[in-house]
Amino acid sequence: MFGGAMFGTQTLAEPFKIGICYDLSKAYTFATPQVSQAAMDLAKLINMKGGIGGEPVEVIVRDHGNEPQRGIECYSKLSREGVFVFDTLSTPVSLAILPRAMEDERILMQSLVGRGDAVDGTVFEWVYPVGPTYWGQAANDVAYIKQLHDGDLSDVKVGFVYFDYPFGQEPIEILETLSEKEGFELELYPVPLPGSDQAGVWSKVRRDKPDHVIVWMLGGAHVVASKEMQRNRIPMDKYISVNWLNEVDIANIGKEAAKGIKRGTNVVGGQDIALYQEIMAELYDKGEGSGPIEKTQDVFYNTGLAMYSIMFEAARRAAEQEGLPITAESYKAGLESLEGYDANGLMAPITVTAEDHGGGGKTRIEMWDGETWVPQTDWISEYTDVVWDVVKESSSKYEQ
Repeated sequence: MFGGAMFGTQTLAEPFKIGICYDLSKAYTFATPQVSQAAMDLAKLINMKGGIGGEPVEVIVRDHGNEPQRGIECYSKLSREGVFVFDTLSTPVSLAILPRAMEDERILMQSLVGRGDAVDGTVFEWVYPVGPTYWGQAANDVAYIKQLHDGDLSDVKVGFVYFDYPFGQEPIEILETLSEKEGFELELYPVPLPGSDQAGVWSKVRRDKPDHVIVWMLGGAHVVASKEMQRNRIPMDKYISVNWLNEVDIANIGKEAAKGIKRGTNVVGGQDIALYQEIMAELYDKGEGSGPIEKTQDVFYNTGLAMYSIMFEAARRAAEQEGLPITAESYKAGLESLEGYDANGLMAPITVTAEDHGGGGKTRIEMWDGETWVPQTDWISEYTDVVWDVVKESSSKYEQ
C-alpha cells in the first residue's frame, strides 16, 4: 500500500483509488476476471510511468457475488476509505448503489450495465454509463440491418431472442419503437434463465423465419443457441449478439461452426492494439502481469482496458486542470472534458458532456469469419433522437 508512509524524508503521495465492486464468484464470472485483470494491469503500467501527476493509482477489487446488499457494503466500506469512483459491472448492484452515490456525490461508473436512462446527466449528475447503453446498441443493430436491406425495412422480419429478466428485456421498448417507425415486423422470443433450454424458442424461430435475429444473452447460452440453430438449419449469419460474446464462446461453439455470427461491440477485438502490446512488453514479458496471459486474449479484457483507460484519463485531466489531490468534483470535470477519446484506437471515440454521460453511444457490428472478427460497419450511433426520447421519458420519472 502507498498510504502516506514516510520513506526517508520523503512522504509518498496518497494514491488515486478506484473501487471495483464486482461479481467474482457467481453470475458474471465469464467476464469479471478479464475486466478486473485489465484494470489492475493498466494501474501497474501507469504507476511504472510515475502515476497521475506524480500520484500513484490503485484499484481495489472486492467481490459482491451479484448481491445488491453486498454491493452496498462494498461501496460503503470503500467510501469510508476515501474512494469516490466506483464500478460494479452488475445491473442489480448498480441500481442499488445509484441513489447512495447520487446523495453522497460520488462517481458511479456503469459502462454496459445499470439504468439506460442514466446517460441523462441533467438528472443523473454523478452516474456515468460511458459507452453504448443497451438501448443505443440495439438501435445500431437495427441501423445495420437497414443497411443490409438498402434502406428499406418494410418487408423485413426481425426476431429478438432474450433472457427473460431485466438485462434481456431492456432493448424491447427501443425495438418496438423502431419497428413502428421503420415498418419491420418484430417477433419476441423470451428465453428462461439460465438459458440451457432453448429448444422451443429456436423451433419457433425456424417456423417464423425472421430475416435477422438480435440476441441478448450471455456466456454459455450462446453455445446452446448455436446448437439449436444447427439443429433447426438456421444460418449462423442471422445471429447478431449483444456485446457479451467472446473468444471462449466462439471456441465452445467451434471456430468453424461459429462462422458468420455477428456481435455489436464498442471495443476493437484481437491483440493488434497499441495499449495491449505495451502491457505485454512492460508487464507480461517480464512476469509482472496481474493474472494468466490467457485472460488477456479475450475481447472482455479489451473491454476492461477501454473502461479503465477512460477512468484514468479522466483522473489525468482532473489533475492537469485542477491539480492534486483529485476530488469528486474535479474528476467529474475531467470526465466531462473527454472529446473524441478512443484510447489510441482501442474503442469507439467518446465525447462526454454534462448533458450526455454516455459519450455518444457508438458501436460497430463485427462478424466472425472462422479466424477473426471482421468489422461490418464503421463506428455508428444511429436513431439517437429515438433513443433520447426514451431516455428522457424514463429519466423524468426518477425521484431521489
